[in-house]
Amino acid sequence: MSETILVTGSTGFIGMRVLKSLLEEGERVKVFLRTESLASSLPEGVEVVRGSFSDMESLGRAVCDVDRIVHLAGVTKALDEKGYDMGNVMPVRNLLEATKKHNPALKRFLFVSSLTVAGPASEGIHGVKESDPAQPVSAYGRSKLRAETLCMESSGLIPVTIVRPPAVYGPGDRDVLQVFQMLAKGVLVSAGSAATQRFSMIYVDDLVRGIMAAARSEKAVGRVYYITSSCSSSWDEVIAAARPVLGFTKLFRISLPAPFVFFVGTVMGAVGSLQGKPALINRDKVNELLQNYWVCSPQQAQRELGFIAETTLAAGVEKTISWYLRKGWL
Repeated sequence: MSETILVTGSTGFIGMRVLKSLLEEGERVKVFLRTESLASSLPEGVEVVRGSFSDMESLGRAVCDVDRIVHLAGVTKALDEKGYDMGNVMPVRNLLEATKKHNPALKRFLFVSSLTVAGPASEGIHGVKESDPAQPVSAYGRSKLRAETLCMESSGLIPVTIVRPPAVYGPGDRDVLQVFQMLAKGVLVSAGSAATQRFSMIYVDDLVRGIMAAARSEKAVGRVYYITSSCSSSWDEVIAAARPVLGFTKLFRISLPAPFVFFVGTVMGAVGSLQGKPALINRDKVNELLQNYWVCSPQQAQRELGFIAETTLAAGVEKTISWYLRKGWL
């Protein structure tokens, strides 16, 4: 029997894949869309509720008569802590309040958080576990942690589940695209020690499966999960996966030293503040870029949800780059 599922952040890279998957399963899908957002990219059959996260009336209409909520909306760039709270904390607070008032029988509130809540691991193989204390190193990670706290504080009234993805890649993503654009030119510029760094990644379709497994499992109520691939990756492994698809032979690698990256982040952050716009790089983002081990453990999700990422790094990179090439992004 199909359910009605509300998705926020539906026009984003991950959100669009969630919609596609749910519709293919035969679920009824409702999306919460900002007034200024275009609905033209949404697939047919989706019910649209427009409004803002500060408007409790429109949130009430959105959460009414749905079985589950998948909350993906948020911001990854802001001028300061207040900006991150407005984009990542306030929406969660108001969605939870609207749910308590208008849909107290909700089956699940699934919050998509981030590995940045945990902070980096101390080593690059096993990674952080859900039981480890949260130690975010950026304003973004701290805002996601505050949103998680709100979810858990409401767990006595609303069945909540939190998932923390690592780096996500796949067709349509514009963040990892920048790495492949460099590789296509035979160059890789990285911050910190590229020889040491390891990181968890997950292909977007695997992430969508993991999100919905967590949203539907009764074992997942009140729990936090890392939805990630089975093992971490190094820059050398990413390069090896991309090489046969992009066809580059020689690669010129530049590892930017930490003092230089902090200097650039300071300057760009100051310029952004003067312009009133979040900078692509600031000292806060530099704190994330310079870490050696953005690695998390897949074990709890495997054990409790039966989730295992199916897409290997080589297969995922090939699918992603091939899509970029077809679309003219590379």
